[in-house]
Amino acid sequence: MSTSTSHKNLHSKLTLGGLLITLGIIYGDIGTSPLYVMKAILSNNIINADIVLGGISCVFWTLTLQTTIKYVLITLSADNHGEGGIFALYALVKKTKIKWLIVPAIIGGSALLADGIITPPISVSSAVEGIKTYYPQINTVPIVIGILFVLFTIQQFGTKLVGKFFAPMMLIWFSMLGILGLIQITKHPEVFKAFNPYYAYHLLSIHPDGFFVLGFVFLCTTGAEALYSDMGHCGRKNIRISWIFVKTTLVLNYFGQAAYLIHHEGETLQTLGGVNGNPFYLIMADWFQPIGIVIATLAAVIASQALISGSFTLINEAMRLNFWPKVKIKYPTELKGQLYIPSINWLLFFGCVGIVLHFEESSNMEHAYGLAIILCMIMTTILLNFYLIMKRVKLYFIIPLISIYLAIELSFLVANITKFSEGGYVTLIIAVLLISVMTTWYLAKKISKTYTKIVKIEDYRKVLMELSADLSIPKYATHLVYMTNANRADEIEEKVMYSILQKRPKRADIYWFVHVNILSEPYKTEYKVSEIIKDDLYRVDFNLGFREPTKINLMFREVIKDMVKKGEVDITSRYESLNKNNIIGDFKFVLSEKFLSNDSDMRWHEKIIMNSYFFIKKLSLSEESAFGLDSSSVKIEKFPMVLHAPENIGLTRVK
Repeated sequence: MSTSTSHKNLHSKLTLGGLLITLGIIYGDIGTSPLYVMKAILSNNIINADIVLGGISCVFWTLTLQTTIKYVLITLSADNHGEGGIFALYALVKKTKIKWLIVPAIIGGSALLADGIITPPISVSSAVEGIKTYYPQINTVPIVIGILFVLFTIQQFGTKLVGKFFAPMMLIWFSMLGILGLIQITKHPEVFKAFNPYYAYHLLSIHPDGFFVLGFVFLCTTGAEALYSDMGHCGRKNIRISWIFVKTTLVLNYFGQAAYLIHHEGETLQTLGGVNGNPFYLIMADWFQPIGIVIATLAAVIASQALISGSFTLINEAMRLNFWPKVKIKYPTELKGQLYIPSINWLLFFGCVGIVLHFEESSNMEHAYGLAIILCMIMTTILLNFYLIMKRVKLYFIIPLISIYLAIELSFLVANITKFSEGGYVTLIIAVLLISVMTTWYLAKKISKTYTKIVKIEDYRKVLMELSADLSIPKYATHLVYMTNANRADEIEEKVMYSILQKRPKRADIYWFVHVNILSEPYKTEYKVSEIIKDDLYRVDFNLGFREPTKINLMFREVIKDMVKKGEVDITSRYESLNKNNIIGDFKFVLSEKFLSNDSDMRWHEKIIMNSYFFIKKLSLSEESAFGLDSSSVKIEKFPMVLHAPENIGLTRVK
């Protein structure tokens, strides 16, 4: 079965197992929001029925408009061969040839990654702080850091084993949410009047601080973007059906918390629950609280896990789309899409530890949370607009839809802006750093491509044939392989020809030019062979999906094996003694590494971009490791990169 067929099946199949796995993988972030949303809305204020009903009405309509309609119903339809997420969406709309769409893609991807640094600390801290009910003076910071350390350490083993534990655990979690909420609602059913959007309107327009409550209400939908990113793991139908159950339990829990709070109007969370007055724990019976704390902590760990593995996928896509420097990727299991990026894993860990040490408590983190992710949602809306245009959806549907969502999200952004000085600056600084790296890498690659001179192979056909047969030049290798960026089969970079003919002439029996083309779809592994000079020069083009591992060593070997089988090429050594004994000839890869020439006469912005690029490049993976080549058979050649060479130096000859 082909990969694309299996992905189609995944998206059309609806199974009980699929629904369970969806609970374990997709809803971690959005599913743990009842831990902190109502607590954040009320903060240290006296409990007021208007704020509680208005807040809960805002939560319900945010989950309905933002999560259900925008993401579950509309955005999930924008899948790239079964894959979701902002980079998968960008890869789709890239076909429109609108160049500036790269801006929302980079901002959105960076904001989602920045969110990945604050989600694990806030989820785990909110859950662990339940212990303060019994030990008010306990310092939860070391416990939170300990849990995060274990969580990031087990990433290297993959989530296959842990995944079996995730689904039933999240089923218990959501069932607990629903039951706890229902118990409170049966005591105070009048809370159902919050379904009326009038209460949300009343809070936003009449209450003096009403509008800024939106900044905390927004926390209930922060996991919607991660839900879209993880679509490829479970399939659209499984997400849509399981969301009915998830949303029901979330709404029941929120309304249960509201029912409890209205009953205690005039008091504060601190008088009700002490230092850690959290409505999530207050609605639990005393005997159940210890069990609730354990279940909440496990659910928070699972929520963090989903975002960490999502960050790996995001960075992998960014690398393939030329937004991120090449980094080491490991594949811990045979499972499709399962990957582990050590550098990103530990960067995220230290980022999370920094957040925990800086904010200490979840109530302080709430101020930093949400500002980055709303930026990501606005960027998704912009890209979604162009996707709908590309799909020829009628304008009378697109214009009101996109306008409504931009209005909603810009309102959330304005409400969240107030969080900037209270901690929001942390996630924004992280997002800006990520945007800088992505932009620098992309622009530098673009500049580099502009200054790469391409020549026609036909012009060198005769000299290559003669060089291959010239016994006066010592043989460099039986098979000499060059990686090329030239898109056309009849073209090659001038520096490759310079390397073969001038930089110590390299005689080989067969020359190979290998080109890797990253496609706009996620999973594809195709190749094409072009015979340029029979028995002397071949070109191999690999067409790989943007989520496929680039293992050129293994792939190239597979191509050679197939060509030998079909009698298209003879790879036995041309040395007489070795040929007699059918010994396979040696393969030598030549990679070119650019460095910035001192002769470059760059503009100021190019100087900043290129110097930053070469600095980041030193920290990233080497070319041979990035292509998955065996370093023992690779030769690295350094080439100066000259930008704007001075045309006339103005030398004067004297006698």
